[in-house]
Amino acid sequence: GSWKGEVTCWHDPGGAPQKSQGTAKARWILNGRFLEEEFQGEMMGRPFRGLSLLGYDNTKQAFQSVWVSEMQTAMFISQGKGDSSNKVITLEGKADCPATGRKDVPMKTVFRVIGPDKHVFEMYDGNTKTMEITYTRQ
Repeated sequence: GSWKGEVTCWHDPGGAPQKSQGTAKARWILNGRFLEEEFQGEMMGRPFRGLSLLGYDNTKQAFQSVWVSEMQTAMFISQGKGDSSNKVITLEGKADCPATGRKDVPMKTVFRVIGPDKHVFEMYDGNTKTMEITYTRQ
C-alpha cells in the first residue's frame, strides 16, 4: 500500500534532530515471499530514493533485508530475529559510510508494527539511534 513517512534524523548524538517527510509504496512480491518498499523523501536537504527487500529465510530461521539507495553504491544487508509475535523485528549488519569513509560500521535496524495502519522503522549506528521513520497508511 501507500504510506506517509515522518522522518527524524540525528546527525550528531545529543544534537537537535532534523525532520522531513517522505512517502513509501510497499507490496508483496514473488508469491508473497518478500516485501518490497520504495521510499522517496529528503535527506540532508536533497531528494532521496531508496529500495528495500525484506523476507524470512526458512532455512536460517531469520529475517533478512537488503537496502539500496541513491546515496551509496553498496548494498546494506542485514539479518535478525523477530519477537514472539514478529511485531518487533531486529536486524543487524555492517555498512560503509560514504560521508565519513568509516568501514564495516555495525548497524542495527528495528521494525515495530504498531497496528495495521502504522509502523515505525529505527536505524542505529552501533547503539546510537540515527534515524526514525513513523509510517502511517494513506
